[in-house]
Amino acid sequence: MSSENKTEIKETKQSHKKTDWEFYAQFAIIVVLAGILIYSYAGNQPGTGNSVGSGGIGTVSASSIVPSGTPPIYGDELGIKYDYVSANNPEVTEKTIAFLGSIDTGETLEGADLDRYINILYNLENGISCEYCCGARAIIFSNGDMACGCAHSYAMRGVAKYLIKYHGDEFTDEQILEEVGKWKTLFFPGIMEGKAQVLKQNGIEFNYINLASNKYRGIEKGQASGAMVGGC
Repeated sequence: MSSENKTEIKETKQSHKKTDWEFYAQFAIIVVLAGILIYSYAGNQPGTGNSVGSGGIGTVSASSIVPSGTPPIYGDELGIKYDYVSANNPEVTEKTIAFLGSIDTGETLEGADLDRYINILYNLENGISCEYCCGARAIIFSNGDMACGCAHSYAMRGVAKYLIKYHGDEFTDEQILEEVGKWKTLFFPGIMEGKAQVLKQNGIEFNYINLASNKYRGIEKGQASGAMVGGC
């Protein structure tokens, strides 16, 4: 083979190597650019499912909002736990609700205690209701009389009365409303889970007053549903 042909072959191989390198380099650049475009597009899309906006907001699970364990101070005293209210144990659930309800029917508040009771259940953050059972404005009227006759309402009023009468110096009004809200969450875990998700999507801090009181009542309409625990 002549030296000219060898030179041509060598130059051809070098040319192919250069062409291959340029091809791979260009291909890599295209892949990187495509990835950047896809990431940017996805990040700017409105959230669906378990994310909202480019930041992404994870879903709220029932286990993260449903209280568990023993209520502070009064739990051991009354021999009750939040865990006693569960769809998995309807018999214990009904007994617990009935027990708390018996406090409502058995205790009478007067004077400053009654004023505080009205403030907590009717005035503070617009009070608290059992809106998934009945349409009452709150579980009591403005004079302190019962406004809803469902078992859940009896139980919630019982918790409030007990804490005001026997531990009024240990709980603030807000803390009592929060305790009542915890029991309401136990009674309606499914719909409260959905409401917690809606609150999170709207940047509202999670606490049991925001979740269970009338402060954001109805915010979850059309976006949350679920069965109650215990008879109404």
